[in-house]
Amino acid sequence: MEAPIKAPTPGAGGCGTAWWQSGTVYQIYPRSFQDTDGDGVGDLRGITARLDYLAWLGVDAVWISPFYRSPMADFGYDVADYCAVDPLFGTLADFDALISEAHRRKLKVILDFVPNHSSIAHPWFTESRASRMSAKRDWYIWRDPGPDGGPPNNWLSNFGGPAWTRDEATGQYYYHAFLPEQPDLNWRNPEVRAAMHDALRFWLARGVDGFRVDVIWHLIKDEGFRDNPQNPDFQPHQAGINRFHQVYSCDRPEVLDIIAGMRAVLRAYGERVLIGEIYLPIERLVTYYGPGLTGADLPFNFQLIQTPWRAEAVAALVAEYEAALPEGGWPNWVLGNHDQPRIAARVGEAQARIAAMLLLTLRGTPTLYYGDEIGLGHVPVPPERAQDPWGRNEPGHGRDPERTPMQWEDAPNAGFTAGTPWLPLTGDANRRNVDELRDDSRSILTLYRRLLSLRRDHSALSVGAWRGLALPPDLAAEVFAYERIADGETLRIVLNFSNQEWSVPLDEGGPWQILLSTHSGRAGDRVERQLRLEPDEGVILGPPGR
Repeated sequence: MEAPIKAPTPGAGGCGTAWWQSGTVYQIYPRSFQDTDGDGVGDLRGITARLDYLAWLGVDAVWISPFYRSPMADFGYDVADYCAVDPLFGTLADFDALISEAHRRKLKVILDFVPNHSSIAHPWFTESRASRMSAKRDWYIWRDPGPDGGPPNNWLSNFGGPAWTRDEATGQYYYHAFLPEQPDLNWRNPEVRAAMHDALRFWLARGVDGFRVDVIWHLIKDEGFRDNPQNPDFQPHQAGINRFHQVYSCDRPEVLDIIAGMRAVLRAYGERVLIGEIYLPIERLVTYYGPGLTGADLPFNFQLIQTPWRAEAVAALVAEYEAALPEGGWPNWVLGNHDQPRIAARVGEAQARIAAMLLLTLRGTPTLYYGDEIGLGHVPVPPERAQDPWGRNEPGHGRDPERTPMQWEDAPNAGFTAGTPWLPLTGDANRRNVDELRDDSRSILTLYRRLLSLRRDHSALSVGAWRGLALPPDLAAEVFAYERIADGETLRIVLNFSNQEWSVPLDEGGPWQILLSTHSGRAGDRVERQLRLEPDEGVILGPPGR
């Protein structure tokens, strides 16, 4: 049995943990949550209309993907105005109403912030490309052609092809880590930093509780624009960006100063949270907490998405991550988002229930992705209905299947829209929807709600310490077991990653009572020395009598 991991550092003033440490975040992709005007695309009023559902579900914060004014080349991740709502999603008044109604229900609101790149249609870029002498020329990254007249270096776009586009009028190339319609801003320029800080303040003044910062590890590039080294392990089936190791185009040490500056802006408004999107190995990920925890409050941990779905692999990952965290750094876990295949598509419907229990019982802040709570899996998208620009540039890498509309009821388009949904729904939408599942005691939606309720009722689950449990080798290959500990209470979580039955010894701490099982009918059962685990079953054990 491993020693307990240190419990969380108290929040400011020693008055307990911050809301973002004990709470659960729920991500909404606004195009796909609820449409109120019949155009087939979700909107801000739709989110407001569904806040009662989120309060019923039991989440604590809502993270909303971009709704800023945009030409929608990358569905809002190409921002043309950082301080405006795109008419597709509504108005600033709609946003103010949303945040007011969310706060009335004690729900926090986190916005997506996209500071690495703007839209090509942003007035800043229009001015920047007007002339080499433009006052905003240095707001973006411009370089002369390489010796052969081509791009300045070998950097590639994350969405396929070169990361440099030539501007014929001025004879230079501009850099874009993603689409050509998304030119990267130059964060080495203090004027860019000041403008972006003002954009943060605009939303903070309207009551926003924090930001998730898009591709935060990209914000600073190598000052010498050196070529990235080749990746000898690149395979033809991989996305083109993997041809090179991105050591010079992102994850530069100077980025920590940029993040500290953002964090300082947020701290001036009280207890706000700064979350950073970071796809890096654990040893690099944890550096984004910053020296003395001056970096991101939560450097997003995507390791569960990238790790093989096997008990021993997941157990090793959790132990490695916990050991790598800096003193006082608060962990977090993510199973899916708008860029990754859904968890049910990756591990199957039965194991999606294990995944739910894992996510909501590990130490740290969990982030749920809309629709996972009703078991949405892979939704086939016919080629003629494909929307994602990455998928069009590099077939097979599109993100449409994880962005399909939320399914609310047994009605046309599952209650998402009165029009034609921008992406298709599941074939079983008449059964896989909130209304059909909310009163079914055996449904995955009920499981999520019960898990969230347990997190609120037991501080051991929300903020307690974590301790991994040793199992015999044959069991450890298929079963992951650990404890959560706080306020004199110990809860034990045992997860069966296999489709066969196991008997798990409970040598210490008993007797136990099953507080919750991923299977119906076992809650309340008393367990003594052996726990019988059914195939694909997870249980939470607690002291008898609760």
